[in-house]
Amino acid sequence: MPGESWVDGSRCWVTNPAHHPQQIEFLRYADHTTIDSAFRQAPHICYVVDDVDAEISGKEVVIPVFEPGEPPFGRAAFTMEDGIAIEYLQLYPGRAWFDDEPTKGETRNG
Repeated sequence: MPGESWVDGSRCWVTNPAHHPQQIEFLRYADHTTIDSAFRQAPHICYVVDDVDAEISGKEVVIPVFEPGEPPFGRAAFTMEDGIAIEYLQLYPGRAWFDDEPTKGETRNG
């Protein structure tokens, strides 16, 4: 679909949250995804962090560290905290979300 990018690690297409007024990312999973169905049907929160390994240390990791994008733009992992999935995303220096710039009139969180 227009505006989606493929994430091979989770076998899904995602939209760029910078293109949504409330910074929401939409995910559409392929039939052959390995991601648990309960996880796919629940929302998650994402934090951009300096060190993904430090952030997930000692936490319940539900999706281990992977590199989204082709070529990868960072490292991400998901934990389960207080009953909700939390994504931690560490961007590589000089890289952005699928290196996709916002379209006219859109802004990107700094």
